[in-house]
Order: sequence, then C-alpha cells, then structure tokens
Amino acid sequence: MGRTVVVAEKPSVGRDIARVLGCTQRGAGCLIGQDYTVTWAVGHLVTLQEPDELDEKYKRWQFDTLPILPEDIPLKVIPSSRDQFKVVRDLINAADTDRLICATDAGREGELIFRYIYDKASCRKPFDRLWISSMTDEAISEGFRQIQPGSRYDGLYRSAQCRSQADWLVGMNASRAFTLRFDTLLSVGRVQTPTLAILVKRRKEIEEFKPEEYATVTADFGDYRGVWFDAKLEPDTHIPKIADAKAIAAEVKGRTGTVRTAETVRKKDPTPQLYDLTSLQRDANRLLGFTADKTLKTAQSLYETRKAITYPRTDSRYLPPDMIPRVVQTMHMLPDSYKSLVPPALPGGKLPVSKRTVDETKVTDHHAIIPTAHRVNPESFSPDERQLYDMIARRMLTAFYPWCEYDATKVITEVPGDNRVHLFRTNGRVVLVNGWKDVAPLAEMPKAKASGKRKKSDSEDEEIALPPLAPGDTRQVIKADVKEDKTKPPAQHNDASLLAAMEHAGREIEDEELARQMKGMGIGTPATRASIIERLIQVGYAVRKGKTLIATDKGVQLISIMPQEIASPEMTGRWELALDQITDGKQDAEKFMDSIRKFSTFLVNYARNNRSQVVFPDDGRRKQRRQVLVARGVPVEGCKCPVCKEGSVLENDRTFFCSRSAEGCRFTLWKDCLTRGGGPELSAKLMQLVLANQVVRGSTGVITIDDRQIAFFPHGSQTASIWRGLTYQKK
Repeated sequence: MGRTVVVAEKPSVGRDIARVLGCTQRGAGCLIGQDYTVTWAVGHLVTLQEPDELDEKYKRWQFDTLPILPEDIPLKVIPSSRDQFKVVRDLINAADTDRLICATDAGREGELIFRYIYDKASCRKPFDRLWISSMTDEAISEGFRQIQPGSRYDGLYRSAQCRSQADWLVGMNASRAFTLRFDTLLSVGRVQTPTLAILVKRRKEIEEFKPEEYATVTADFGDYRGVWFDAKLEPDTHIPKIADAKAIAAEVKGRTGTVRTAETVRKKDPTPQLYDLTSLQRDANRLLGFTADKTLKTAQSLYETRKAITYPRTDSRYLPPDMIPRVVQTMHMLPDSYKSLVPPALPGGKLPVSKRTVDETKVTDHHAIIPTAHRVNPESFSPDERQLYDMIARRMLTAFYPWCEYDATKVITEVPGDNRVHLFRTNGRVVLVNGWKDVAPLAEMPKAKASGKRKKSDSEDEEIALPPLAPGDTRQVIKADVKEDKTKPPAQHNDASLLAAMEHAGREIEDEELARQMKGMGIGTPATRASIIERLIQVGYAVRKGKTLIATDKGVQLISIMPQEIASPEMTGRWELALDQITDGKQDAEKFMDSIRKFSTFLVNYARNNRSQVVFPDDGRRKQRRQVLVARGVPVEGCKCPVCKEGSVLENDRTFFCSRSAEGCRFTLWKDCLTRGGGPELSAKLMQLVLANQVVRGSTGVITIDDRQIAFFPHGSQTASIWRGLTYQKK
C-alpha cells in the first residue's frame, strides 16, 4: 500500500492532525508516519497572476489596454511561500504517494487554497476531503473515519474559483480605470466598495439631518405614571410644539383621570439562537468592545490553539440532530464555573430540542459555534479568549433554557382637558419565569441585577410592575412633567451595526423571519467581513473613532464617482447568493463569470467617460509622476503655458504639458486630440502657431482655441475645467 499525503492549511493544524495519525518523524515542511505524511500550506501558497505577468503591455497603466479580460487567469506561486510550495508539490507528486487528503479549513477559502496548490503542482492523483468542525483529537479521528471523496466538493471549489476570479476582474479593471481617470491611486472592489457605500450613506444621513424640537408629557397618578400620546402623531408621544406640551400639562394637573382600558397579556421572550460568526462578532462588539477582526482572531485561537470551540467561520445558527448527544456531553464537560447553570438546560438529564436550535435543513457547511466536549481551563486563556469563550458557553446554555415568561399590561388612562380628552399610556411588565435571562453574559449581568426594568424607547415609559387597575378606576393627576428634547440623527456605524448591514446587503433588518429569507444575500461571507472592514481603514476610505466607523472625505469622494451598480449593497448581495448557488449546482459558473466580464467592461467605460469634477487629494503618486514627466519633457520654443501663464509648454511623444505640472498646473493636451474629428495630429510647430495666433487655417480645415465650450481630451483625465480646448472644423 502506498503513502497518503495530508495537506493542512497551517502548520499548527498540521501538527494536530499528525499527532492523531501518529506522524512523529520530522521532515522538511512535514511530519512523517508509517502510512501518512502530513504537510501544510502557510495560508495561500498559490494565487492568481498579476496583469503584467500575463502580458508586458499591462505594466503601464493606460486606458488603451483596458479592460483586461483573460479567458483564464493563470496561477503563480507566491514568492515568499516558494520553498513550502516545493515541499508540498514534491510530496503530492512523489511516486510512492497514491492518495491525497485535503485537510485545509472546511470552507470555501480553504477549498480554494488546496485546489490552487493541486492545480499549480499539475497533480492528477485522486484526493479525499477531511471535513471537521472542531480541532479536538476526537473530532479529527471522527473526521478521518467519515472521509469524503474530493469530488463531492467540486461545487464549493467552482464557487471559490468564481469568487477569486470575479474579485480579480472587477478589482484590477475598476482600480486601474478610476485611478487613470482621476489621477490618484484608487482601490475599487466588488465587495469593499458597496461596504463603503453603507458608511457613506450613514455619514450623509447624519450631516444632512436637521433636528426638530419636540416634547413629551408624563402624568403622575400617584402609584403609576403615564405618557401622553396621540395616534395621529408619529411618533405618537412627540408633541411638536413645546407650548402645546406645556398647555396639556397645565390642563391635566390636579384633574381626575379614569382608566379606560387595562389589558394584561401573557407573553414569552424566546431564547436567543446559537452563534454564527457574524452574530458573535456583533455581540462581542456590543458587550466587549471587540472589533470584528479581533473577534475573528480570538475565536480562531480558541478553535485552533485551545481546542475550546467548534469551527468559528460558520454562517449557521443551528445544529444537526446527530449533535444532540455531543451537546449533552459538552455541557457536562464545561468548566466548574458553569456547573450551576447546566441543570435548567438539561431538565431530567435530557436536552430540550426545538427547531430554533436543531434543524438539519438550516445547517450549511458547518453548524453553529458551541464549546467543544474538551475539558478546558479558562484561567489559562488570555483575557480576550476568556471573555469570548464565556459568551459562547453561556449562549449554548441559554439556547436550551426555558423561555422568559411575563405578564405585559397596557393601561390607557383618560384625563379631561379644557377642549378635549387627553390619553396617557402606561406599560407594565411582571416577570413570571426569568428563564434564559438567568444566563445573561457577564458583561450584561451588572445592569440586569441593578434593575429588573426593561428600558423602552423614549416614546414610552419604563415597563414596571403596576398596581391592580381596572376600567373605571380613578386617580388624580398629582403632577405633569414636560420633557423638552430634539430628534436625534442616526448613530454612526460601529462594527456590530455595519456587520448587520453587510449581512443583509445594506438593509437594516430586525425581523428574524425576513432575515432568514435573505440568507445568502449578504455582502461578503462571515469569514471575510472583518477583513473587508479593516481594508477600508487601510486604504483610507474609513476611520475608526472610538467604537465608531466613519467614512473619510476620500471615501465619500470615491462613492460619488462610482456607478450605482458597484456601490449597491443589494447587487453585491445578489452576487453572493449566486456564488452560493454555484456551490449547490443551481447556478452555472461560466454564466456567472460572463456577467462579471461584462460588468468589468461596463466599469472601465463608465470611468473613461466619467465627467465628474471631483479632485482627490494628491497621494504623492501624481507629483512623483509629473516630476518624471517634466524631467523627460522637451521644451516647445516660445510657448508659455496657456493655463498658469508661468510655466513653459513641454512635449513628449504623446502630449504637450506644463513645466510646472509637478507644482499643480494641470494643463495637458494630447497630440491626437483632434484626430477623431478628422483633424491633424498636433506637432510642436502647430502648437506654436495655435498658441500665438488663436486660429490656424490649413488646406483641410481650421483649428481654433475654443473659448465657448469645454473639450474633453481622449485618453486622459483632463477636462475643460483645466483649459478651454481646441476645436477642428473641416473645410
């Protein structure tokens, strides 16, 4: 029997797998056992070639070579990973290797890492797929017992390949086109640009917001309080004129109110669902102040290094039925600090199961994030790991606790005024069964213990226990308070709210059923959203101020010049859904790529013909290039710059330009600017005549410096805001 080579994604994961397989002998970039050799990537070893590696002509950025639409984008070995690639290539192609196992991360990106290595190594040997959701020895052993043919994941690879090539085509073409058009380095992406659009939209909403004054009136009935409301208003407790509010307070003070209705309804708060990565990142941001990136890295450490939680890069909040015994085992294996919380989650020693937690039809590549059935000591964790583990452990317990039950009472009290009856609303809440709220995250516990009240919006009073009230009961209004306020703009986005917007393609959705219907319509994937946010900060399109994320001026400028087609979060969400459908075999990969190629062409043409007057701050690239341009330019004798009137006109093989262009003068005149209209190509001699005489008459036509219209020159990013151009009229 030949040797089996196992390819893991990272050295640390490779060592864990090697330990389980008994591979103890050290080799160069691998661990060797009797039947198995375990090797690893170091993240990506292989990636797509750059445009200039496809063809020398792409080294120079110019519109003439756009769009770049290769039918196939060749792969290349990442230079810094060349040595490890050679190790993996030689092992999988070795004569005594007859079987391969892909053990990269069990997800779309992990599949891509292995398949790119496999393709670049020109390997044709059969391979199987290891698919595990935790890094414990037991889970690894179980994964090898249930190994699957690699072909089962061909759809996942096609989806990953489409994602990779689509991002290349859109990013390379759009970034080059808009950089050329606006003369500054601009990064445009299929996913990052619509994410930026969400931040820009919120910034504009805040900047354009005009606060409006309003007031609320609260009546004190002695043993309860009520807030004035009118169903004709929106919100119904906001009184637009302060004077009207004061008049209402004066009218009702000292008068007798009568309870019109008093209704009590038994209600239940369902248990929160288990965590997927996005909901974990949102809660960690809200409760712990973690960025999305910090949460992902901490969760990855808990998964890989500590073996404390299951695979974190999941988009499912459900468990399959075969996980029920494992969850029971996990609860019994939780650290001692959780022991007192376990019994209500296992009434009678059994796990209470519902479709809210256990539903195989809603489990995607991986189930929800839960602790592993592996005894851990949180005291040995870093503070960040300890806090995040606590959230995950408590959420698992919470999901199987009883629902919170309470009596909700709504009381309407009417008080006669001078010309009308005024209505006051009171909401009461009496908790009967605290249920899952007994397992609140530690970060919320102090607040929960300090008060049993649940704060509502400013349009309603706090929900508190009320005295027994029935229709017809009367109370005197002891006092009436007027609270003056102003409407507030929407809050700046933070990691939690931006993740929510990305998850639902820019729509702010609180309704869980609607959110379920939009599953797969998000921007990016749970595994990539954190890196998208960090990328926006890195390229200067967004900044982090405290806990908030704010679009910069450059970010706002970028979105202002983008077509709606790429700035639309919803369109990007539809692309992401298409990628999911490619995985499931419901969408044709080539059809998807054809649409991406057409879209890339559209973006290039949009940038080429963009007439926006936006001027981006000089990032240094512009000045440096112009210094080189000036150094290589040849003076046109006797010609002063027609724009700044200070510099001299220089020429190169394609243009005339100003000797002060490095200082900011943007005079540029392309030599072929008249040829499309049937005119001649400009020469130094012709340039001298035009600038000296304003009009040059030739045998075929007339060239005129046009003071009436704005000329847009071919090839360049210069517009008539820079110079009144030339016109050519045939005889």
